[in-house]
Amino acid sequence: MSKVAIITDSTADIPKESIEQYSLQVIPLHLHWGEETFLDGVDIQPEEFYARLKQSSVNPTTSQPTPAAFKDIFEKLLKDDFEIINILISSKLSGTVDSAIQAKAFFPDAPIEIVDSQSTAMAMGFQVLAVAQAAADGANLAECKSLAEKAINNTGVVFAVDTLEFLHRGGRIGGGARFLGTALKMKPILEIKDGRVESVERVRTRRKSLDRLVELVAERVGTRSPVRLAALNAAAAEDARWLMEQTSQRLNPTEVVFSDVSPVIGTHTGPGTVAVAYMAGM
Repeated sequence: MSKVAIITDSTADIPKESIEQYSLQVIPLHLHWGEETFLDGVDIQPEEFYARLKQSSVNPTTSQPTPAAFKDIFEKLLKDDFEIINILISSKLSGTVDSAIQAKAFFPDAPIEIVDSQSTAMAMGFQVLAVAQAAADGANLAECKSLAEKAINNTGVVFAVDTLEFLHRGGRIGGGARFLGTALKMKPILEIKDGRVESVERVRTRRKSLDRLVELVAERVGTRSPVRLAALNAAAAEDARWLMEQTSQRLNPTEVVFSDVSPVIGTHTGPGTVAVAYMAGM
């Protein structure tokens, strides 16, 4: 029976225990801060990153893993007779998928599949974990790819940021939206839709933004079950715990995850960001 290895990237925010349980391969994105370069989640952890970000006068930037990083891990896994599936951050948010495609070209006949998650954070993480469980249960590469593609339509993430400034700096949202949100002193609520960051609405206070996140997740999930939920935060753990309590009361999830937003994603969302990711109906 063939063995299937799962590769994802550091923006998935998957808890360490799950990474170890399924022997997931996590390729870090890069964080550039002045003259320094860090591997996301390897050389710099969320707590350190957000503390520094609040005080820094220099804005960090991010970049995708190199094709060479993918090539190295492909070589190791293929040598050990693994088939490989990559489930990676949306190609509309990062060039990570493109790096994997370039690396795959070095192994034209190898059993390597690349899936664009059309998302990130634990919305992508839930896709990865669903495939990892299937592989552990004996699913082959084709079955794993089919499941990953199905999971795209059954996962999502909504989030609230304190300001659109960081998304604007990174070019992830338009200047007009930034102006409206800051000029009216409103709290933006966003989601990842079709692989892009899209504005949902704006509310006037932080508390209202948290309340609205709970409502939006319930609307997105609808009557589907089972439900898996993740609360994520960028130096806003108390608000994220409240979100987890409230969404859990509404949706009775079979699994809950509490996690930090990775430094690379936090570069674009900024401190104070909270999010709820979900998988529903599978």
